[in-house]
Amino acid sequence: MGMNRAPSTRKIVRDPEALQAIVAAHRAAGRTIVLTNGTFDLLHVGHVRALEGAREQGDVLVVGVNNDSSVRAYKGEGRPVIPEEERAELLACLACVDVVTFFGEATAEVLIRRVVPDVWAKGRDYSVATLPEAHVVKELGGAIAIVGDPKDHAASDVIDRIRGSGD
Repeated sequence: MGMNRAPSTRKIVRDPEALQAIVAAHRAAGRTIVLTNGTFDLLHVGHVRALEGAREQGDVLVVGVNNDSSVRAYKGEGRPVIPEEERAELLACLACVDVVTFFGEATAEVLIRRVVPDVWAKGRDYSVATLPEAHVVKELGGAIAIVGDPKDHAASDVIDRIRGSGD
């Protein structure tokens, strides 16, 4: 007897064409599409608050997860601590998350062009002025929302404390 995927893992979409079809179906049904993205290594309350804030911006929340090789490229060896499939599965379990996908580029520009969100949401560690993809969202006619609580939580800080290299 084959193992059935958990309902949460059905939210994980790897194929770009499948992702675009899912988004198109939601859009055709009149739903507002919100996109956010990040590493989500060691999921913490700051992530959850930002994701819930993103979901409040519309009807469907798509979350782009940096794949393992892209995380290593900008955070260094030893990161991510949690592999991409597990990070995606944790996100997919959250009620506020509708679709989880992956991207491997240095910025989310390709992902934004693929999803064409009505709203692109990012955490408070950014401002519209510091988002490298802001021009793409505006070019595509989307809005930008800064969501979540102040950047008082960081997976990197927790990882450093665990490794004993933090204060």
